Amino acid sequence: MARLVEPTIEQILDFCAANPVERVFLEDAARRRMGRFRAVERRRRLVALCHLGANTVPSGEGCDAFAGAVAGGRTRMLIGEEGAVTDLWEAARIRLPRPRDDRPGQPVFVIEDPPEPGETGLRPATLEDLDRLVPASAAAHEGELGVDPLMRDAEAFRWRTRTQIEEGRSWVWLEDGAILFKAEASAWTPRAVQIQQVWVDPEVRSRGYATRGMRDLCRFLLERVPTVCLFVRTDNEAAIRVYEAIGMRRALTYRSVLF
Repeated sequence: MARLVEPTIEQILDFCAANPVERVFLEDAARRRMGRFRAVERRRRLVALCHLGANTVPSGEGCDAFAGAVAGGRTRMLIGEEGAVTDLWEAARIRLPRPRDDRPGQPVFVIEDPPEPGETGLRPATLEDLDRLVPASAAAHEGELGVDPLMRDAEAFRWRTRTQIEEGRSWVWLEDGAILFKAEASAWTPRAVQIQQVWVDPEVRSRGYATRGMRDLCRFLLERVPTVCLFVRTDNEAAIRVYEAIGMRRALTYRSVLF
């Protein structure tokens, strides 16, 4: 019989090891002791797992079991593998607000072999870059999620950007005061890194900087982990062209339900 449990860290890591790309955020959050987890256990093995927080991330079979836990929280987004999110959303929707957006079919791209060098000035961001990166990251966030984080909570977003820098999860390529490329790691495990917040200053776009920056970032990360991954909106054709141009391939699909 399946039962709902609070999983141990060992159970979470075993579950995530079965699909390290799809579950990269779950593993990273567990290793960093971030948020709360619930799981469905069958015969002492997890068959489904859910991270509960501002971002609620389900994975596995039978994610409808998490509907009660999600309804009692303050989630801003359901996100994860499309089938798992769909199972949870259909079970919980009568107890959740009407979503402001629903994005099924978001492709998840992966790369395991280093692309050709981009020959950029990409480097880890430092705290000297903070004042430049906060508005850039906010613009990237608003472009992706439709919400200006500086209007919602400017201090919290600045703290988050600073933390990304301090943890070595932020990279930037600057020339003549312009950000030619920036990106962050949203999740990092021994098996995979998930990239987010890829962004280029609007005035220098369409010059190939994003492609070159992604090449060098993937090369840097693939010296440290076997796989680099990210997901993207289905309508972001420019970004998809960049990822395909450097040799990334589609591995699965995510769904995001935003509140």
